[in-house]
Amino acid sequence: MQTQVAMQTHHNLPANGIPFLLSRPHGTVFTEGVADQYSSAHTALEHLRSGAISAVAGALPFSLEEPAALIAPERLVCDAAPPTAEPALLPPMAVTGYVPAASEHTSRIEAAISRMSASALEKVVLARAVTITASEAIAPSALLSRLVERDPHGNGYAVDLSAAGGTWAGRHLIGASPEVLVCRTGRIVTCHPLAGSAPRDLDPEIDRTHAAQLLSSAKNLAEHAFVVDHIRATLMPHCRELRLRNTPTLTKTRELWHLGTPIRGELRRTDTTALDLALALHPTPAVCGTPTAAARDVIAKAEGSRGFYAGAVGWTDKNGDGEWMVTIRCAILDADQTTLTAYAGGGIVADSNPADELAETSAKLRTVFDAFEVKR
Repeated sequence: MQTQVAMQTHHNLPANGIPFLLSRPHGTVFTEGVADQYSSAHTALEHLRSGAISAVAGALPFSLEEPAALIAPERLVCDAAPPTAEPALLPPMAVTGYVPAASEHTSRIEAAISRMSASALEKVVLARAVTITASEAIAPSALLSRLVERDPHGNGYAVDLSAAGGTWAGRHLIGASPEVLVCRTGRIVTCHPLAGSAPRDLDPEIDRTHAAQLLSSAKNLAEHAFVVDHIRATLMPHCRELRLRNTPTLTKTRELWHLGTPIRGELRRTDTTALDLALALHPTPAVCGTPTAAARDVIAKAEGSRGFYAGAVGWTDKNGDGEWMVTIRCAILDADQTTLTAYAGGGIVADSNPADELAETSAKLRTVFDAFEVKR
């Protein structure tokens, strides 16, 4: 079945069963119906290239060796307006556990720093998970609506993970990522990697101080440079021109300041799709580390499977255009719709301070905690 690509100017969220929705400052893309589904990104890409399907949307896992959750929708809709939903009160929610506990996370950071002095490892991103339990079932649309409303740029996403099969059936990935992995429009490809963070503050003077300190932080600038260097090296073979600043700029969310570097290139070939680029770039050092293989090994031993946290969420159409976001500031809503698992990580380098890194994960979790009014 061929996917229809349509334009419209508004979209009301269904109460349940959102196959895919990505809200961005420049508009919203969502899907209607499922013509086919894929647990393999490479199979989905082959079908897209052959013309068997006209679009792919969904989520890539952190480890591309694990199942993806991708669909070929019956209809891909490009919407000029943000998603809307009927106002709904969320049920009371409370934290019911952290994995790992704060002390163990700090120990993992200390162990990673020690490893850097005796190996080629330069950076590794270590993450924590928190379990949140609601007093009654919550619709995925209600959670997505809260996140989009609170995000300064209207960022938000929701993906039904059933296409990944197994225990993912009926579960939803929901979040509000500020980080663009890659966007392709015609020959133009853009990225906006974020790495290096500082907490926001309600006091404007303190907030400005945090921002200025982040811009001058040797630790954060080094962490950011690893990400930019990786993206530059990955995109250069695909681009005949690549433009980026020599120094990062500041990007802000409600909770955090981030170092960011806008990157813009012109593709050599028109058959290089947004999904091709996403698969080539992922995982960047922003969510994994550097060297990639060494960092991935540390993460696997410390955390086990991350599932869809620190993966990518997005879409690609029959023209190869599309947009993929890094899957951060997110939570997994279980099939029972009463249990959420939220995630947050931070980049560890040789001069990281374990206490500061722990505090960074807490600041990032505020995206979910504050939006859903989680008791903790």
